[in-house]
Amino acid sequence: MRAVLALMVVCATSLTSAAVDLPRSTPEAEGISSAALLKFIEAADEIDAMNSLMLVRHGKVVAEGWWAPYAPEDRHMLYSLSKSFTSTAVGMAIAEGKLSLDDTVLSFFPEDAPAEPSENLKAMRVRDLLSMSTGHHEEELKDFSFTATDEPLTKKFLAMPVAHKPGTHFVYNTPATYMCSAIVQKMTGEKVADFLRPRLFEPLGIENPKWGESPQGVTLGGFGLSVRTEDIAKFGQLYLQKGRWLDRQLLPAAWIEAATSRQVSNGSNPASDWEQGYGYQFWRCRHGCYRGDGAFGQYCIVMPEYDAVLAITSGVRDMQAVMSLAWDKLLPAMESDPLPEDAAAQEKLQAKLAALRIRPPTGAPTSPLAAKISGKTYQFLANERNVDSITFEFGDGEATIVTRGPAGERRFPCRFDGWPKVRTTLVRGPDLRSLLDPEQGLAASGAWTADDTYTVKLCLFETPFYLTTTYHFVGDEVTVDSEYNVAFGETKLPQLVGKQH
Repeated sequence: MRAVLALMVVCATSLTSAAVDLPRSTPEAEGISSAALLKFIEAADEIDAMNSLMLVRHGKVVAEGWWAPYAPEDRHMLYSLSKSFTSTAVGMAIAEGKLSLDDTVLSFFPEDAPAEPSENLKAMRVRDLLSMSTGHHEEELKDFSFTATDEPLTKKFLAMPVAHKPGTHFVYNTPATYMCSAIVQKMTGEKVADFLRPRLFEPLGIENPKWGESPQGVTLGGFGLSVRTEDIAKFGQLYLQKGRWLDRQLLPAAWIEAATSRQVSNGSNPASDWEQGYGYQFWRCRHGCYRGDGAFGQYCIVMPEYDAVLAITSGVRDMQAVMSLAWDKLLPAMESDPLPEDAAAQEKLQAKLAALRIRPPTGAPTSPLAAKISGKTYQFLANERNVDSITFEFGDGEATIVTRGPAGERRFPCRFDGWPKVRTTLVRGPDLRSLLDPEQGLAASGAWTADDTYTVKLCLFETPFYLTTTYHFVGDEVTVDSEYNVAFGETKLPQLVGKQH
């Protein structure tokens, strides 16, 4: 059987397929009311932290929208949704006969094994890595550093104590996904990002995906992948179609069935989409659905019973609220048969989708103070934010903010009620990590929220993050207060106080 699967995948990877976007259709043609979809979009817009969404029904896109400055062509950081792509690489490597689910983890890295490995470590298999049932305690995983350079991360992983018998204890485990990536690289001779290129990315038309690497040159696996919203939808559609794409079987249907089924229990709360069971780097959901997901609301939700896929990127604090919105607003609207076309409702839906945007600061385009401080430079004492000075250049409804620090000088435009986009290497999100591409897309909108206060919302539009900063001017001083919409730790940054120089 393994030989047959290997032959199938080898043949598939030798073919080429034109990169095409998903076909488009009207909601009614695919059995969804445009009026009902509009209610879903309006409810999502109220969250004010959505970045994008795309709904696919019967293989066709029926609704798509990006909250400006987010846009269709921009890649978006997936965080742990990356794990589902790594699982796919493992499935393909198994289909090609490179490894098996029951291979022990130690068998791949004997050079990194502890001098006296425990019985639990010796029993740990590939399937335990995939199902996050390695037997580790959560406390032992918190201090795992993906930036460590003193020794291979594979060795660090194998050195951690394994308290439970593998396969019996679920703990969310990003280092385990890294090990899956390292195993694929060890057995195929290719990094996961490269291994997937001819097997997944190119057939689906996923162009120029970005994926970070560890200091040892291993694809991060558990996070670090950035692709477009439509790429997420295509990935979900591939799984919905049991691994078939156009005329090719890219991934065995049996693998998809196993990967998206409940392999381990992770709780018993019937109202929680995090306690419906876990597969091979996929979460089970309520309503017979499953998903890949990443921090702050990066979703690839597959709904087999409804023949639908929902791709979402966002920067939300309450991830359950986003899924509950889909269950409450979308699922009841999906009919088995086409509906009569409703041109008026479709026009309203398209108008709403076209007008989506992250809300800019509310205030005035200028202030009597603007001309007095324009061109002034404010100097800061040494600080952990690494900002030496800031200069403000104010115009009519526009500003240019110039920051200086150890990384040099950076300028970014800021517009009243708008989102001019630039690229920069200076501003970093609260957890972008040094392993990832330091260059980022940035867009800023600003308003005078009081005569002496200029408020800027700075959106890192290839990530879930935006930073709201208030500059409060009193005399020759400026007080700077900043807060991220989401973060893994504190959202508020240390306050800065600068004086005119």
